[in-house]
Amino acid sequence: MQAFTLPEFYMPYPARINPHMERSREHSAAWARQMGMLDAPKPGGGVVWDDAELARMDYALMCAYTHPDCDGPTLDLITDWYVWVFFFDDHFLEQFKYSRDLLGAKAHLDRLELFMTADGQTPPEPANPAEAGLKDLWERTVPAMSHGWRQRFITSTHNLMVESMWELDNIDRGRIANPIEYVQMRRRVGGAPWSANLVEYAVGAEIPDGLAGTRPMRVLSDTFSDAVHLRNDLFSYQREVQEEGENSNAVLVFERFFDCPTQEAAELVNDLLTSRLQQFENTTLIEVPALLAENAVPVHEQIGVAAYVKGLQDWQSGGHEWHARSSRYMNEGAASGPAGVLRGPTGLGTSAAVPMPSPARLGLRRRSQQQSHTPFQPVGHLPPPDLYMPYPIRTSPHLDAARRHAVGWARRMGMFDSMPGVEAGGLWDERRFIGFDFAHCAAMIHADASPEQLNLSSDWLAWGTYGDDYFPVVFGVPRDLVAAKLCNDRLSAFMPLDAGTTPEPTNTIERGLEDLWRRTAGPMSMPARQQFRKAVEDMTESWLWELVNQTQHRVPDPVDYIEMRRKTFGSDMTMSLARLAHSDTVPAEIYQTRVMRELDTAAQDYACFTNDLFSYQKEIEFEGEVHNLVLVVENFLEVDRWKARDVVADLMTARMQQFEHIIATGLPALFDDFALDEPTRRILTRHADDLKEWMSGILEWHRKCARYTEAELRRSRIPEAPTGFSLLPTGLGTSAVRVGAGRFRG
Repeated sequence: MQAFTLPEFYMPYPARINPHMERSREHSAAWARQMGMLDAPKPGGGVVWDDAELARMDYALMCAYTHPDCDGPTLDLITDWYVWVFFFDDHFLEQFKYSRDLLGAKAHLDRLELFMTADGQTPPEPANPAEAGLKDLWERTVPAMSHGWRQRFITSTHNLMVESMWELDNIDRGRIANPIEYVQMRRRVGGAPWSANLVEYAVGAEIPDGLAGTRPMRVLSDTFSDAVHLRNDLFSYQREVQEEGENSNAVLVFERFFDCPTQEAAELVNDLLTSRLQQFENTTLIEVPALLAENAVPVHEQIGVAAYVKGLQDWQSGGHEWHARSSRYMNEGAASGPAGVLRGPTGLGTSAAVPMPSPARLGLRRRSQQQSHTPFQPVGHLPPPDLYMPYPIRTSPHLDAARRHAVGWARRMGMFDSMPGVEAGGLWDERRFIGFDFAHCAAMIHADASPEQLNLSSDWLAWGTYGDDYFPVVFGVPRDLVAAKLCNDRLSAFMPLDAGTTPEPTNTIERGLEDLWRRTAGPMSMPARQQFRKAVEDMTESWLWELVNQTQHRVPDPVDYIEMRRKTFGSDMTMSLARLAHSDTVPAEIYQTRVMRELDTAAQDYACFTNDLFSYQKEIEFEGEVHNLVLVVENFLEVDRWKARDVVADLMTARMQQFEHIIATGLPALFDDFALDEPTRRILTRHADDLKEWMSGILEWHRKCARYTEAELRRSRIPEAPTGFSLLPTGLGTSAVRVGAGRFRG
């Protein structure tokens, strides 16, 4: 019996098959035997794989489906890579997961890393089939690829191997991840980013180094990865969860988090899979062409990017076909027809004989959900539920002085001045600014700051919030994305890395940034300046992402929203202020570890979601926004705002509990794994303590601040706005008066 009925999958790309499949079947079987994979013993007797098991899993069929256009030798190599990665996974399961041998697992993974050598290095002698296979594949693959590709591939291969320890640790503790943690960790341990790297090899076109780190390229890889993994989780639930005792599966994660039956959880996972595929399409059609034009990418590189995108599409459709046929998975009824045969008649006049795909298979319901939201609905006040907050607040003794400074600074920067195009006058006035009380927030998140540091933190919070209010009013109303892009591009000029001269400011945002950068960057080292400027640039660029969604009238995909919310909130920027003092003391790679990354993002999500709960009425009713997690959850789950509110609160609790779990278990393990000295341990412990106060201070600020109260929202609207219809005037030329504040910037 299957654990559940497989849902209807959205699959917009037709599957095709490589004509060299039989050649690669023979080759990969011989290669696996040569590497010793077909007689590798299990600890309890028997072997991990034998010839019959490898034939049943049919990785050559998988690679022929996922890479339909490459030549025979390329398909051989790609197939060998997949034989290796699946053997690695099954071998790791038998050797270390069943026995919960964490120390043995770590030693095994550490040795495997040695076989991905740099130029001139010599690997050790392989001691097992996983090592022998990786050594052989590395030597056959990397000579054809650039240094940039090699580094990306090393990173993704490292992640899929090393992050297996996260899965093993969770199994050992009987712990099931929360949905956000699961999605971002599954990318690292699941291997699809690694598959995306191999797509570059298969299509013979690398992503240019200058584009590889951009948002569009990153989103293509992330959405591809999430879709691959969610699909795999649906097909492999029975094998992994019910037979092998795994707990790293999205269906199980959703079952536990939403407290729902397995079938319902599977349908939710499939809805998220559809959403991620449609995010991939939106990025391909909207963001990638803009990226290529903006960077004046040469034609041959544009063709390469197009080949890469097509390769990712082929992988999705081919991967689905293979999952529907492989003996490895639960797939009863998923395949229709023999492998490699097109479904139904083809040719002129035969289309009527092909059954019409269902709305689910066409992805119509999800598209309709995302683009049918009615803005400015009178939703009323949404009181937040009781929120889990285990940490107390502290407040700086310099708060009163910081409040006085903040008002004077905002006035000098022009934050209360009239603005062209804003019919109601200035974006803010002094009375409203005092009610926002950014100094109070700064005094809680930086309770030990000196008077000068506290003033600086207050001013950064004010500047970030002002900028986020400014962009929707000045550029969002007229849908002027070009002007918004030009405005954003100028901002970097006011953050010179050499702390030198800047252009003459032309508006409040530029004037404020010039002043803040001069006061902030002066004592920084060059690496610290680079890091902090990147954090500011990420925040301001995220305002453009919001404008693009507004222009499309599109409620964001849940995963894209959460990941971009950290940037629109300015999380990295404000957290960087506390970390920069230690940037030369703590090795940079420590902050890139899973422990520190998950610690930071868990805290960021708690703070971001806090704001979304408190700002719901302001954003949805008064500003016509689509960027609020309560709305995103309403839209995705098709529930009312009260149920969506409670889901957001549950996510906050889950992220806070994960934060506590990392402090209790992850940090001590990190200290030992890297043999960190006592001063570094104290700095990282203090970093965790700072995050506790950051979260508790942001929550308290929202509770006390007038910014999100209904009384303040109504007081700030245009007096002539009719009541009972729309709280603000609508129509041509009137939307610019919607000058209420945007999201808090933490």
